[in-house]
Amino acid sequence: MSTLRDEAKKSKINKSDRPVLIYIAIGVATLFAIALRWFDEDLSLNILSEVIGAAFTIFVIDVLLVKSKTKRWLIVQEHIDYLIGRTINRVRDGVATRVFGFKAEFNHRMTEEEVVLQLRKQREKFLNELEVLSAEKLSERIDLTFFNKDSYDYFDEKAEDIWMLINMKYAEYLAPELVSLLIDLHTNLVDVSAHIRTYDKAERFPGEKDHYHNVALQATARNLKEIIRIVIKLKEEGYSDAARIIGTREEEI
Repeated sequence: MSTLRDEAKKSKINKSDRPVLIYIAIGVATLFAIALRWFDEDLSLNILSEVIGAAFTIFVIDVLLVKSKTKRWLIVQEHIDYLIGRTINRVRDGVATRVFGFKAEFNHRMTEEEVVLQLRKQREKFLNELEVLSAEKLSERIDLTFFNKDSYDYFDEKAEDIWMLINMKYAEYLAPELVSLLIDLHTNLVDVSAHIRTYDKAERFPGEKDHYHNVALQATARNLKEIIRIVIKLKEEGYSDAARIIGTREEEI
């Protein structure tokens, strides 16, 4: 089954960007030159040779340009795919560990690569279990210590990382479905940051503490449910890469 990451190799950058009208014009000019043969054979041959020359130039140059552009894009595409995958992997880790207190279990005698694989496998199972929960049930699983400035900064930073991916120079060559998912993810990350601010309002308005805490908790749960759905979908589409640093156990693993 083809994923969005696979489809990226069939990007529109691999196709000609010349207007179809040019090819129609060449066809019409060719027919006109042939028809003109009944009135002026020399003029017909001159026009036909010019049309053939123009068509040859357009077709050959177009093919060469597309091939050259495709070759350059494939190099860039590998880096872009990795940047997206690494960012999504970090969001998955942040949601699992910061919000829901996920802790992986592994044998300390494992090699670093084995640890990474085990962590990713256990985290995937953990997030899949959370995805099927309702927003109400999900709110009961949220670690309330998550509502702090550090979490706000983290989610705000990840929202900015996603926004930069959406607005990068080559974003126009990403699959529309991928861009849509990234935009949706960005929106929900920003909303979570906003809800953390709402939760903090209880410190300034102690009389309304329960109200602000409940509103922030329920709204956060709804956004987190959507975030979990999106990051799981993106992983299925091939976007969830561990950082390319083996030998250091980072939070992003």
